[in-house]
Amino acid sequence: MQMSKSVHSIACAAIAAFTAVPVAAQRPAADSAAGFPSRPIRMIVPFAPQGPNDQLARMVGIKLTEAWGQQVVVDNRPGAGTVIGTELAVRAPADGHTMLMISLSTAVNPVLRSKLPYDTAKELQPLINLAVSPNILVTHPSVQAKNIAELLALAKAKPGEITYASGGTGAATHLAGELLASMGGVKMTHVPYKGANPATIDLLGGRVAWMFGTILPTLPHVRAGKLRAIGISSPKRAPTLPDVPAIAETLPGFEALSFYGIGVPAGVPRPVLAKLNSEIARIITMPDTREQLRQQGAEAVGNSQAEFTAFFKGEMTKWAKVIKEAGIKAD
Repeated sequence: MQMSKSVHSIACAAIAAFTAVPVAAQRPAADSAAGFPSRPIRMIVPFAPQGPNDQLARMVGIKLTEAWGQQVVVDNRPGAGTVIGTELAVRAPADGHTMLMISLSTAVNPVLRSKLPYDTAKELQPLINLAVSPNILVTHPSVQAKNIAELLALAKAKPGEITYASGGTGAATHLAGELLASMGGVKMTHVPYKGANPATIDLLGGRVAWMFGTILPTLPHVRAGKLRAIGISSPKRAPTLPDVPAIAETLPGFEALSFYGIGVPAGVPRPVLAKLNSEIARIITMPDTREQLRQQGAEAVGNSQAEFTAFFKGEMTKWAKVIKEAGIKAD
């Protein structure tokens, strides 16, 4: 049976419209990054100004502004161990115009804090790792330990008597100390401070035995002979401190790096994620940026979104185990 011309025309039109739907449906996703960014970008930093997270945010923000012609506004929202700034970010529209500086604090808060106003795993999308930085283990010169093995032996001989400082309960430097004690099979006493500066002051005064410190502010005290550097928390020795052994040389597998990354609210379209990741990776791996980070004791990363997501989830799992075993709670 043959169709009439009119019926045939209608059928052809219907088939054409039907087959065109998938192409049309794909266009918004494909074109969603074409006009991005369409307005200023907000970079939320859940820390006070002047710290490494703030400095990195401003470094990236300046270069993004130059590249895209849209202002990147750094918005410092410290408080509650990064919870205040993180909640603000995950509640923002998922269009790529709001980003968040994320760090180890972001990864450990789900275990460290009894209740969060958001679900980190579901509401935050890791975007890119900007840089990683090891910490150096420094002791007061009066401590009778010139290396990690001797420090652990001292702690075994005096269970609970050796004290170490950190910038606060659950801080990266605290968790690194707990990991050292756990892997070394010793008991040491943690003394939390409200920030790294007061912790360093008390260490310089000999009121605590040792601490993990970030390289840039700690190194001058080492060079002046006021503190002794006996180990670094990266898997291998750092190029900036070739004479300081990696703790992993004594405790194989030990690694406790600070990382500085960027996340966005979950749900940002894939093309926008790809555009953000690509441009920020280009910026963070530029020779001048790499050198600037190296001088601060950090190493540029600039990995893919998938790589950083896997790394971030790995950090959540790793440190959750340390926190639970040590019984650490921030609230």
